Amino acid sequence: MYSTLGPTKASSPLEANIMDRGSEILKSHLNRCDQMEIIQTRRGWCQDDLGCAPRTEFNYFVGKDHVATSLEDSDPCYRIFCNGIHPFIMEVKELHSGLNILTVERPFACHASNCKCCCYQEASFFSDDDFLGRIEEQFYCCIPQFVVYDNVNRPMYKIHPPTCCSGIFIDCCAEGNPFGRGCCRQSFRVYPFSQENTDDDAPFVGKILKKPISVLVEMFTNSEIYVLDFPSDSSAAQKGTLIGSTIFLNSIFFQGEHSNGIGA
Repeated sequence: MYSTLGPTKASSPLEANIMDRGSEILKSHLNRCDQMEIIQTRRGWCQDDLGCAPRTEFNYFVGKDHVATSLEDSDPCYRIFCNGIHPFIMEVKELHSGLNILTVERPFACHASNCKCCCYQEASFFSDDDFLGRIEEQFYCCIPQFVVYDNVNRPMYKIHPPTCCSGIFIDCCAEGNPFGRGCCRQSFRVYPFSQENTDDDAPFVGKILKKPISVLVEMFTNSEIYVLDFPSDSSAAQKGTLIGSTIFLNSIFFQGEHSNGIGA
């Protein structure tokens, strides 16, 4: 169960404008959405081993409804030689109409890594002409840390993997026994930025869970399934930033040469 903690509700015209951003298509799909599945189109191991570096494609589901699709737009040379850190634009479009729901723009930057003091990984999120916010890597020693900001650069969420031992290590058992039901499952937890303690069993308001289609598919392809649980009081714009954050985290930890997982 998630805690009831979360960003405070809009209490001023400025906050109302921030939370009401995004296209009407974005709002229609996300206003009442509590959970979304993001499924990567399957590609075989030979495509990666032969240096094909195909473009990443996702399909988006709310319940059983297939609502959207997206295809990475990036330079093939970057994908081949800088896979995992290459710049890209990914536009999430409504399935039947092709209308823009969300656009993710990720610039080129150094690999996410510990004790890095500059050149942080980041991505920006748009819905039509509205800037929704961005996510940025933070300085960290052991546990990858990210902060999600709104469109006026105000921090909204902290995102990092579940931890143990007072926040020193990633908790590999957070999603179950890694030799049982937790096999190949990895997650990031979403916390309000105002929450000071986010270590170990601290309450969280949302979660990004990567789970395999099957163990064999996980071993021999780069196909991923992400289950995104949204904070209970989040707006459509805030949900849009978390969908974009999921795409961003996939590109860092589960694609390319650094595709061994969180902390690899």
